[in-house]
Amino acid sequence: MVLLGIVSCKNKEKELANQRITELETYVDSLKAANADELEANWDKIQMDFDRKNLEASDAITNLDNETKTSSQEKINSSTTKYDELKVSVTAKAEVKKAAAKPSASQLLRDQLFGAGKIGEDISFAWVNKDNILKVYDTFFQSYKDNKGDFSREDYDEIKLMYEGLDNRKNTVEKEGLTTEDNNKIASIKFKFGPMFKANRIGAKSRETAEVKE
Repeated sequence: MVLLGIVSCKNKEKELANQRITELETYVDSLKAANADELEANWDKIQMDFDRKNLEASDAITNLDNETKTSSQEKINSSTTKYDELKVSVTAKAEVKKAAAKPSASQLLRDQLFGAGKIGEDISFAWVNKDNILKVYDTFFQSYKDNKGDFSREDYDEIKLMYEGLDNRKNTVEKEGLTTEDNNKIASIKFKFGPMFKANRIGAKSRETAEVKE
């Protein structure tokens, strides 16, 4: 009876181990067949579920005989390898999406000077009209003054491009009924900005040249 009890216990342990390993294998196979976007969106939970199932399978083979334990461990290792390969793939795709969604340095500068989302790749300033152009100039100038010490030489090239785009738009807006008062205020901003920009741009070039020498 004692011997039968031991055999029965061993059989139950083996059955439990097989069950846990099968659950792990089935889970990993289901992940490989799942939609990539769903995997990415739920990866934290997937990681937790896999870790739990992997641990349960590993614990279940602890008391098996050496031969059975070795073959069972190989199955667990195989599922772990499949999971790790999938994890690398999902993580890589997530990083690519993250990089693509991150605004470029040029876009960050445009958002800083004109407001988030106001200017993308198109710098035609089509959204600027006779009623808001003074505010656009003022916002641009104030932001420029506040941050001019942080701009690189490349930033100044980009600022020059945007400023010229805004000036081109102003030529169109003037014909649409821009008031004399607003026009004069814009002229005052341009008068202040021109010399300041020229001096700051030269300063940025000199600063970067000195840093390179160092």
